[in-house]
Parts: sequence; structure tokens; C-alpha cells
Amino acid sequence: MANTETALKDAMNSIDGALGVALVDYGSGMALGTLGGSATLDLNVAAAGNTDVVRAKLRAMEMLNIQDSIEDILITLGAQYHLIRLLTGRGGNGLFLYLVLDGKRANLAMARHQLRRIESELEV
Repeated sequence: MANTETALKDAMNSIDGALGVALVDYGSGMALGTLGGSATLDLNVAAAGNTDVVRAKLRAMEMLNIQDSIEDILITLGAQYHLIRLLTGRGGNGLFLYLVLDGKRANLAMARHQLRRIESELEV
């Protein structure tokens, strides 16, 4: 079982093209941990902003009476992929992993696979 710091390091080291990663509480919008980022990629600001994305999707599912769970949310930009993976196990309810990838270097399918593995090993 991995703690937050170990999980974030694993994401940055094992996912090609990873630019930054965060563990976020979507109840408060606060990042519980971040790694990576840059002057133009403030992971704390991104965590708060993407909390609104998660909440909006959950509200839409409720209004549509969709009885399912979100696995992940993908946002594609011109040069980046932003991947949001909601946690489901071991106390992860209300949390998501947020991963920013370089769109030119990343393999999106492998990144999703690795993020799923990291989630399964994460103990919050």
C-alpha cells in the first residue's frame, strides 16, 4: 500500500509525459499533495478548478438519473491532456487523482492504465 507521497512520485516516474500530479479533495477543492507543475501550471489552482468539473459531472449524472460511477474524466487541450481519476477504494471517497500530461510525449492509454494501478495501491 502506498501513501500519498509515494503514489505521486510513482505517477511522475512511471507515466511518460507526466508534467504534474495531485491528490485532491473535491469536497473542499484542496490539494492534499502535489508533485511537478511549473510556473505556468499551478497544481493548487488546477486542483480547485477541476473540483468544479467533478462536481458539475456528478450533478449532471444525478439530474439524468444515471446510476453509475465516474471512472475518469479526460480534458484534451492543444498540447496537454488533463486526466481526472476519482478514487473508489480504501477511504478514497471524495478524492481524485489529477494528472497533467504532455500531449506530444504521453501515451494516453498507458497513462490511464498506470493511474488505475496507482489508485489501487493508494492508501488514504
